[in-house]
Amino acid sequence: MRILIATDAWLPQVNGVVRSLESLAPNARKLGAEIEFLTPEGFPSFPLPTYPSIRCGIPTSREIARRIEMAAPDALHIATEGPIGLAVRRYCLARKMFFTTSYMTRFPEYVSARLPVPQSWTYALLRRFHAAAAVTMVSTRSLIEELGNRGFAHLAMWTRGVDTDLFRPERAAAIDLPRPIFVSVGRLAVEKNLSAFLALNLPGSKIIIGDGPQAGELKRCFPNAHFIGQLEGETLAAHLGAADVFVFPSRTDTFGVVQLEALACGVPVAAYPVPGPQDVIGGNPVGVLDEDLRLACLKALRISRAGCRAYALTQSWEQSASQFISNCRPCRRLRTA
Repeated sequence: MRILIATDAWLPQVNGVVRSLESLAPNARKLGAEIEFLTPEGFPSFPLPTYPSIRCGIPTSREIARRIEMAAPDALHIATEGPIGLAVRRYCLARKMFFTTSYMTRFPEYVSARLPVPQSWTYALLRRFHAAAAVTMVSTRSLIEELGNRGFAHLAMWTRGVDTDLFRPERAAAIDLPRPIFVSVGRLAVEKNLSAFLALNLPGSKIIIGDGPQAGELKRCFPNAHFIGQLEGETLAAHLGAADVFVFPSRTDTFGVVQLEALACGVPVAAYPVPGPQDVIGGNPVGVLDEDLRLACLKALRISRAGCRAYALTQSWEQSASQFISNCRPCRRLRTA
């Protein structure tokens, strides 16, 4: 089975969408599915407003058609709602082709955090975008319920996983900072709510891993925190493993793969009790969810690191790939008539 995934989010971007798609392909191959990607590579691009380090491709209808027809997929999936996703959606609708989509980013909340745009307007646009899909894949049960209440239809689960060979306790780096070490990883942007973590009165040290448009502001406001920039692969795993608690202050992430990566390193999670952390952590004794984030951080220090690792071992990317393939199978013939 050949599956073509259209995505606006792609390398050199570093985020949960790109990491999920990169992890999906090799694990789908183990299950007999070959995945190709239709990305912004090769198209002119423009900087995303308010986030110039991310560039959006400007696709042409002719090139989109050529790439799809060259791939000759059995199923077509649209991962993002940007210019590439819109162009592929138009192609499919014009040819009466089935396709699937995924809801991977809370754009209404992200947009309203930057611009005076009501969330209801953005949700209406997204509802229209996904309504044409045979299946819209969502990462958690709580998000399925939320979107269903907002009028989205044809929703199905596509959970996420973690590379437990890469992220493991033995990789922990020796970091010469006062303990306990509280670490957070992610895009340095307003929607990630990092200031809520950095403003906490906590013992020990705070480390921020990542980059983004809010980096300068956060460094000025919180000079005692340690900002070490963007890390990937073994270096990221080593720094995660060195922490005592992973702090996830976001209230808007649809999942938060980095929570599983921290747990795989044996590091407990402290977060708000909101969708994303509630679905990843739930009632499992691997993290603390509390509206008092400081209290959650301090309580998490008492959690078993071995228990965190054991839980992460049950969350595989192969299981995630199996769900994805199953959701694509109804679209194998591609055309509606």
